[in-house]
Amino acid sequence: MQQAQSYYIPQPSTWPIIGATALLLMGFGASFTMNDVNAGPWLLLIGLAILIYLFFGWFGQVARESESGTYSPQVDISFRWGMSWFIFSEVMFFAAFFGALFYMRILSVPDLALGPSGEFLWPGFSAKWPATGPGIEETFTPMGAWGIPAINTMILLTSGATVTWAHWGLIKNNRTQLILGLIATVALGIVFLFLQGYEYYHAYHELNLKLTMGAYGATFYMLTGFHGFHVTMGTIMLIVILGRCLAGHFKPEQHFGFEAVSWYWHFVDVVWLLLFVLVYWL
Repeated sequence: MQQAQSYYIPQPSTWPIIGATALLLMGFGASFTMNDVNAGPWLLLIGLAILIYLFFGWFGQVARESESGTYSPQVDISFRWGMSWFIFSEVMFFAAFFGALFYMRILSVPDLALGPSGEFLWPGFSAKWPATGPGIEETFTPMGAWGIPAINTMILLTSGATVTWAHWGLIKNNRTQLILGLIATVALGIVFLFLQGYEYYHAYHELNLKLTMGAYGATFYMLTGFHGFHVTMGTIMLIVILGRCLAGHFKPEQHFGFEAVSWYWHFVDVVWLLLFVLVYWL
């Protein structure tokens, strides 16, 4: 494969229009579904089907262009900058939610205990975390750290090691190590998601910890739920990369598609460590 030396400029494409159509249909479908409009679920499913078609079509086109040597080293640099800024945007996304958690735990809840305002707004208020809020009479048990969360922490840390091991296999052109490392990483990601689903079931039915349980419930499910979504997306990315590796894609000197997914997976690992300490442990 001969790598191009000039900067590749793609031809005009219909994929962005197809993607916008899919998101439009999914948006209307979700809105109609929540308002009990009969066409809502159908629009949602059609939009999702178009989105899946987009993924296969657009990503497949990019993969074929990459494997044909169309992309020059300058294009590779552009991809790296693009992925770096994408991960930075994800960092800021989680920073906002961690900031909300910090505000409630360190500033808002203690401030309500100063003077008579707390007792006036919330009879029987106590400046302790976890807190619920006014009008919530039900009680719940906070999620402990030393159980499934600790096991999931070990799982994600191990998955970070296996994806790195797979990367070293690719650099050494050891395809067996590459594929085994990716299979192990995908399996660990799936186990993590299964355990988190069980954790949610346990929280709802045995701890009475629900999204409606005020400040603690909202921040707990917002942070852990969005992280679970990112693990799901990362696992799908790893499955795609595994499929490409089985098809013989990627070379030791050119494999940014693999690197981008490994960057994302390491980001997911780091966010979970913060979650484990700040949400579960402290």
